[in-house]
Amino acid sequence: MKLLNAAGLLVLVPTLTPALDPLSTSVFMGGAAVAWQLFYPGSWLKCRVTECCSMRDTLNISVLKKDLEQKVFGQSLAGQIVLRALSANVYSSQPKKPLVMSFHGWTGTGKSFVSSIIAENLYQHGIPRRRFVHHFSTVLHFPHASRVHLYKEQLQNWIRGNVSACPRSLFIFSEMDQMPHGLIDSIVPFLGYRKEINGVYYGKAIFLFLNNAGGDKITEFALDYWRRQKRREDIPLKELQSLLSKEIFNNKNSEYLWAPASQACWFALTPFSLAGGFFHSQLIQKNLIDYFVPFLPLEYKHVRECVREELRLGGHLQDEDLMTEIALAMTDYPSEERLYSSKGCKTVASRVVLSI
Repeated sequence: MKLLNAAGLLVLVPTLTPALDPLSTSVFMGGAAVAWQLFYPGSWLKCRVTECCSMRDTLNISVLKKDLEQKVFGQSLAGQIVLRALSANVYSSQPKKPLVMSFHGWTGTGKSFVSSIIAENLYQHGIPRRRFVHHFSTVLHFPHASRVHLYKEQLQNWIRGNVSACPRSLFIFSEMDQMPHGLIDSIVPFLGYRKEINGVYYGKAIFLFLNNAGGDKITEFALDYWRRQKRREDIPLKELQSLLSKEIFNNKNSEYLWAPASQACWFALTPFSLAGGFFHSQLIQKNLIDYFVPFLPLEYKHVRECVREELRLGGHLQDEDLMTEIALAMTDYPSEERLYSSKGCKTVASRVVLSI
């Protein structure tokens, strides 16, 4: 209705302006233009004063590439996949399916950081993005395996509603290896090759799954390559991705948890088995994950760069001895070669604080 009113106002402009002096006419025309910008979906002004989902894709691949190269250390393979995947999806007028990427690797290797860089570059700069970037933490949002049926319904409704409001919505799922078994399969219908589902088009949506599962397999693969005196940049990506998908599909992280048998005042405890994440998931069975993105373990030189960046961000001098000390202390795997950091750059910030 507001849009129709604005359009009607513009139609009346030619008949009203003869009765106004030039200054008043300019003011009137300017006000009409502002009104049009405020009511027109996706306009630049509306995006400045309110939160809006820009229907014009604004991702600048060259800027994203620069961010990944300068801010993320030791993950050139992951960066290449991310750039290629986003280019294909974002610059397609009608993608055949949503973009689905699964990030795998040890903690501290950059999975969350890369997902945040994608979020920062996906929408117009200066626009609040909280309505279009949706981050689900398994531990926070899906803590009880006994409530998986409720979570399924809530998750489906959340995705359906937000994609309806903004086709270019970004959904990030962290701690996938801890997600209750079967939960992620509830969104399978949204990720397939369908033009629309009940009038909603999902092809422009992007889904990122962050997973520690598979990290050991990636490290084993990279270590074998290093021992054969080959560069990590030359690791055969297709072979690693194939191994990774099989590892994730068959990775049953079984635990025995205890939960109340009812909501009554007595608490009879009942054990149940939890096989989390992608174990025998339909997402993998139906090939709905477009890219398995391996994050390689970080070497001494990469951890050193993390320390350097942390010093820079804190406004400290680039202390070469300190960078060497921290990087050497964190490079602890395997015990013989001490080639990789088992925690990546996860604890660099706290170590720098303690050392300054």
